[in-house]
Amino acid sequence: MTERSYYALSGGMPDQTKKLTGQAVFKNAYAFIPKGVMTDIVTSQLPFWSGTRAWIIARPMTGFAESFSQYIMEVMPGGGSDRPETEKGTQHALFITTGDMVLTVDGTEHHLTTGGFAYIPCTADWSLKNVGDAPLCFHWIRKAYEWVDGLDAPDFVTGNDREKDPSPMPPGHEGWMTTRFIDPTDIRYDMNVNVVTFMPGTVIPFEETHVNEHGLYVLEGGGVYELNQDWVEVEAGDFMWLRAFCPQSCYARGPGPFRYLLYKNVNRHMPLKL
Repeated sequence: MTERSYYALSGGMPDQTKKLTGQAVFKNAYAFIPKGVMTDIVTSQLPFWSGTRAWIIARPMTGFAESFSQYIMEVMPGGGSDRPETEKGTQHALFITTGDMVLTVDGTEHHLTTGGFAYIPCTADWSLKNVGDAPLCFHWIRKAYEWVDGLDAPDFVTGNDREKDPSPMPPGHEGWMTTRFIDPTDIRYDMNVNVVTFMPGTVIPFEETHVNEHGLYVLEGGGVYELNQDWVEVEAGDFMWLRAFCPQSCYARGPGPFRYLLYKNVNRHMPLKL
């Protein structure tokens, strides 16, 4: 593997000479949000956060993707929150694309830098602060935890993508790899957040059509993604939001690796009473 990079959103605004049309699309099966539309004026402020703004790029919507929300957070030096979450029963995954964070979970401090990951269970008391001299940018994925009688609460997990070797897919697909932060066989966890890597020319060799909802943020490189029979060219900084059973495939165009951050809901029965 070459040195890994992580696209960090910076906002800004296009000037008056730019064309209005772009690639952004919202359909019944998927949404595509290119980096060019994530400007300053579409950010949100959040309660009990200082020096912070958020791009909210996914939220539960009836009839679409219903299991999670995903934010891109930008925190100025010294900013952060001692009360980041206001909804009880919520679990969290954080992935840092640039900057230095001190994450305090149940009284213990953890220093996370670029490429860092943390899973925070819904039972934890936590806070975070930007301790660096530059803006801190990270993805924050939120999901209501689905309790199962007889299962204990999941544990806090932390790691760094730069320190982990990705696991190859089955033989014949060595250019398609996944970096896992959470043990996929641990049934206590009802979501996974991974980094998926495709080397140039590698493909998903079939149309995945499954129950999992997805958020896919392109960290590095570029490729062409099939989204419900539409082929969309994507690059670092773009976001794809897929509802359950949206057919999907892709190929990596090169010249370097095509890598994205992937959310999916896992390990639970389907509710029969809606």
